[in-house]
Amino acid sequence: MKLYHTITKGAAALLTAVMVMTSCTDPVKFGDDFIEKQPGGTVTLDTVFSNAEYTRQFLTGIYALQYYGLPFGSNTAHSQNCYTGKLDALTDCYQLEWNGTSVYTYFYSGTLSANNDPLISFTRDYVWEAVRQAWLLIANIDNVPGLDASEKANMVAQAKCLIAARYFDLYSVYGGIPIVDHAFTGGEGTYELPRATAEETAEFIVKLLDEAIPNLRWAYNGTTTDTDATNNTGRWTAAGAMALKAKVLLFNASPLYNSDQGYYGGSTEAEQQHLVWHGNYDAARWQRALQACQDFFNRLASEGYYELTQPTARNANAYRQAYRMGYIYQGSKEVLHSTRVATVYGSQGTYSWWNWVGIGRNSYLPTIEYMSMFPWSDGTPFDWEADSLRGRITGSNGRLFYQYKEYRGSISKTPTRDPRLYENILVNGTTETFDWTSGTPTGTTYELWVNGYHEGMQVMSATYNQATQQYDLALQEQPTQKYSTGFGVIKYYLGEEYHRKFMHWVYLSLDEMYLMYAEALAQTGNLTEAIKQVDVVRSRVGLGGLSVRNAALKLNENKDNLIEEILRERACELGMSNNRYYDMIRYKRTDWMTKQLHGLVTFRMMKNSKGEMVRNYEPWKGTHQDNGIVEPSQFDYWRFPLFSLPRVMWKMDPNSPDVKKWLLFPFPIGEINKGYGLIQNPGW
Repeated sequence: MKLYHTITKGAAALLTAVMVMTSCTDPVKFGDDFIEKQPGGTVTLDTVFSNAEYTRQFLTGIYALQYYGLPFGSNTAHSQNCYTGKLDALTDCYQLEWNGTSVYTYFYSGTLSANNDPLISFTRDYVWEAVRQAWLLIANIDNVPGLDASEKANMVAQAKCLIAARYFDLYSVYGGIPIVDHAFTGGEGTYELPRATAEETAEFIVKLLDEAIPNLRWAYNGTTTDTDATNNTGRWTAAGAMALKAKVLLFNASPLYNSDQGYYGGSTEAEQQHLVWHGNYDAARWQRALQACQDFFNRLASEGYYELTQPTARNANAYRQAYRMGYIYQGSKEVLHSTRVATVYGSQGTYSWWNWVGIGRNSYLPTIEYMSMFPWSDGTPFDWEADSLRGRITGSNGRLFYQYKEYRGSISKTPTRDPRLYENILVNGTTETFDWTSGTPTGTTYELWVNGYHEGMQVMSATYNQATQQYDLALQEQPTQKYSTGFGVIKYYLGEEYHRKFMHWVYLSLDEMYLMYAEALAQTGNLTEAIKQVDVVRSRVGLGGLSVRNAALKLNENKDNLIEEILRERACELGMSNNRYYDMIRYKRTDWMTKQLHGLVTFRMMKNSKGEMVRNYEPWKGTHQDNGIVEPSQFDYWRFPLFSLPRVMWKMDPNSPDVKKWLLFPFPIGEINKGYGLIQNPGW
């Protein structure tokens, strides 16, 4: 079965038929219509599992119910809905400047309640449909003719990974959830499905993965017909399952769950029953996470195949190209598991990610706080205050993003920052096109200064006052615009190269594994080896060693500083992947939730008739460019506090219960009232 083509071309119609089959039973009592009688109608389970090809299609259909991290539509899973919003928008890295989303309505405003769906819904994200379908396959696979024992075992293993992944999607934002370990028939009468503890939930996921791993292919490496990577991209592999196991155990060991005190104070029912923490701190949980990482890398050393995409040259463009192709290329060997949806990625898909970002309404706009996480190109840390004093930001020696040199009436420019910055944040001076084949920038540059060709007046208006013969300036931060924080989004957006293509979303990747390994090593006291793992990731983009470039932090001996640096590296390497949000809640970083975020005002500086450097409020593209004026090379920068769609928590005490409750989402009150054993999370 060709997974990629089946999902993207809609050949999983059999799944739809099974999901809509009618039944004469009472309405469902759990989640997304989970507990249901064996279906009747024109297509029955007997039909599905009487034919090998039907069964393969049934499994493929379950893949279509996985979590997909790019909002692209309106009539789809809750988390995929553009009117919901991404988890990334709740972090300090991005601001979503559109009040038509749940991000603003419930989160920025602070009005979320148990009557609303959070960004990942307990009931509306196809979790329970996927779980039920997978258990049905497992229960019926032995009756399917035409499948040998090996293929049956492999299909069961894939089904268990699908269940495990969907459980992790909820565990990561809700804590302990009910354990469903088989497909209900509908004839049970009553259902007792109490919340499992946080640790029981993690153990359930890990058990599924441990059972699956021996019967999964390490990789679809194309060495045989049935391991063809092109047609099987996206299937669960042993590598993906081992990576997910490591991620689950990392969560399980993190301070949110692994602590001597519950995050809300310890007195709530959910805390008393250990539904949202483990009731104690145990260093062995970090050792277990470390072992899972070591098991992965030991097997990688033995079996090979997966690798970080490496630059073809030691320069900024090649570093950018390697980073880009590592996550976006469908055949990338650093993608351990990816998900996709059957929607055209471009103008032919009305609600596609590319279109929504393009018109600004779905633009996840980077902040100065995110920009500042990226070091200089040699790997030394960026610090706005210190680097301003050194003259590295504004003035004739300013090089916030590029170092400019004039020669023979032209301009040369060299990127001055971590190459990953230019692949996560669209900044002033970046070229409009970055050739995917050669990895070279072409075309004119983005003008993100006040009245520049691209930004215009999205951040600040500059209106000429005839009476004073000066420009009147006013901050605007216009909502629903592409550059209203002074930056643009580029991760997964990129440009025409993926226009009208089926965009995958990276669920697990090799660079994430290196950084998880580093974190587990640091948490278990091996700081030197942890730094080595971080440096594997940094070296791919030409950055100097983490410890060498951050000598003042004494990372070889200061565990807390090293953990902080690993979290920063994760933000730089894993943008738009939910991992900054996961790190925020795993480490109970309510200080990230409550800090005021900022945008950037960029002014173009140009010599006047007297030879003085003054602000110029005109675009370069067009008249200036056509008249031979060289590309602008000097800029003045202002930081400003974001104000257009403020977050209520920016003014709150990070240690207050009203902030801490946001570390986990609320369960829907309707589910709690059904009485099958769901207990609400603290504070909701």
